[in-house]
Amino acid sequence: MTSRARSFDAAAAQYRAYRPAYPAALFDAVEELAGRPLAGARVADVGAGTGIATALLRARGAEVLAVEPGDGMAAEFRRANPGIPIVRGDGDRLPLASAAFDFLTYAQAWHWTDPARAVPEARRVLRPGGALALWWNDLDTTVPWIAEQDARIRAFIGEIGLPPRETTDGLDITGRREVRWSRRIPLEAHLANQASHSAFLLLGEARTREFMDAERERLPALFPDGSVEEPYVVSLSVALV
Repeated sequence: MTSRARSFDAAAAQYRAYRPAYPAALFDAVEELAGRPLAGARVADVGAGTGIATALLRARGAEVLAVEPGDGMAAEFRRANPGIPIVRGDGDRLPLASAAFDFLTYAQAWHWTDPARAVPEARRVLRPGGALALWWNDLDTTVPWIAEQDARIRAFIGEIGLPPRETTDGLDITGRREVRWSRRIPLEAHLANQASHSAFLLLGEARTREFMDAERERLPALFPDGSVEEPYVVSLSVALV
């Protein structure tokens, strides 16, 4: 698990350049389910990566601190977000004071934790009434071309497999929400986004290039102008403590 999670360090610049952001409606849902605004709240964004979610939390008015274990991701975070503090650590051993935060957020990161450790840590760090917000931003496989590409990816990567999905064991989830959104990007950006995922990072450059070259030949029939509409579903879970 650790080696897979740390695979992003070598591709941190690619990750920051091509991974999708999050829609405003997601943060509206976080506030609604938590019963309080992000503005003025003290937030720790755990597994912050290059700071995609962290920067958006700050833009909502939160007093936000990033927690990130990876060297490459933390370095890219600092380049992209020089005004946001970042500390090194992970959700299993939060380097944070007890009862110090109103929100803990995990954007695409909770599945890298051990819930047996991360849940008690979240309860320790959150203030009474605080909220743990977990979300995953996935391409929408109800869209036929996404489902077909997903099947090709699964067949190609074989035993490497996709990363583990979320578990909320030990958490009293008080609210869930799905937020659908999309973005339009160049075909090459879509392929670079796919290549930034851990399965391809573990697969290696040559095999990844083989898959992406095949997609580069296949997808223009669907997107002749070279612009891809990427549909997403953000799955949000919130637990109050």
